[in-house]
Amino acid sequence: MRVEEFDFHLPDELIAQHPLLERTASRLMTLNKRTGEIGHRRFSDLIEFLEPGDALILNDTRVLPARLYGVKSDTGAKVEFLLLKEMEPNVWEVLVRPGKKLRVGTQVTFGDGLLTAEVLDTTEEGGRIVRFSYEGMFYEILDQLGQMPLPPYITEQLDDQERYQTVFSKHRGSAAAPTAGLHFTKEFLEQIQAKGIQIGFVTLHVGLGTFRPVSADTLDEHKMHAEWYHLPQETADLIRETKAGGHRVIAVGTTACRTLETAGQKGEIREASGWTDIFIYPGVAFTVVDALVTNFHLPKSSLVMLVSALAGREAVLRAYAEAVREEYRFFSFGDAMFIY
Repeated sequence: MRVEEFDFHLPDELIAQHPLLERTASRLMTLNKRTGEIGHRRFSDLIEFLEPGDALILNDTRVLPARLYGVKSDTGAKVEFLLLKEMEPNVWEVLVRPGKKLRVGTQVTFGDGLLTAEVLDTTEEGGRIVRFSYEGMFYEILDQLGQMPLPPYITEQLDDQERYQTVFSKHRGSAAAPTAGLHFTKEFLEQIQAKGIQIGFVTLHVGLGTFRPVSADTLDEHKMHAEWYHLPQETADLIRETKAGGHRVIAVGTTACRTLETAGQKGEIREASGWTDIFIYPGVAFTVVDALVTNFHLPKSSLVMLVSALAGREAVLRAYAEAVREEYRFFSFGDAMFIY
């Protein structure tokens, strides 16, 4: 399949620039993957589509304040880092601006010397591998110096940094939020549990490569960025029990979906950790996930391909065209879709 087959027109004004005051107040498009029927609801109506015995699986990763502003130690020139992933203790893959001036061996200082970095290597994508040096605790320094890495299509400043975190975020490590989870409040999750729906957690530290348009011409040529994941034994047990009882496993977000399907490729669902570069597109069979809560995604992105694998490309593009006509809000702070 060609990447162009997953393109669609998206007016810039539909890209949400700020979160709604109430997390559950966003709109919810429903898409029946068997019939193609489309519905228009509020996110709080999601509970009506959940049945006792279903399992709702959430990604509990926490976004790092991963954007750092520093200066080159030799010239004082300004430099911007965006932390992507930790390769080994104190060694990180980062995006840099401006990139051409940061050669191997360059030293960068942040926060008047609270944190320093040495460029060790370059990556194929134009990033850098750097080693950080500091006194004290790295994450405490990062909390002090770093800024929340909002996606580039969001141009407004975020007043409350926690609005780019899910209310159940726990394990630090993401370069971006698992945005489908942003719609949930603790109270709404309690209502869902009270109806008899089980809740489980996985962790996948989101990399920016997940959100980018696919640059290859065909899907066969695309290579996903690897992201670290963990499926706890407790969640593995929940999934097996849910399936055995004839109920649905519902992933909240494409990151939770990719974690579950990575585990499903290994056969029996059990505790697992590691790096996944799974690429889910039409023709790839789902082994774990039955339904999906997700946001509206970027044209020609791997995420549009993933939802097309679950609901069918034509049905998804038809739903997206209707979302544009109905002026749904798109991307990280936008509205949601439930594919069931």
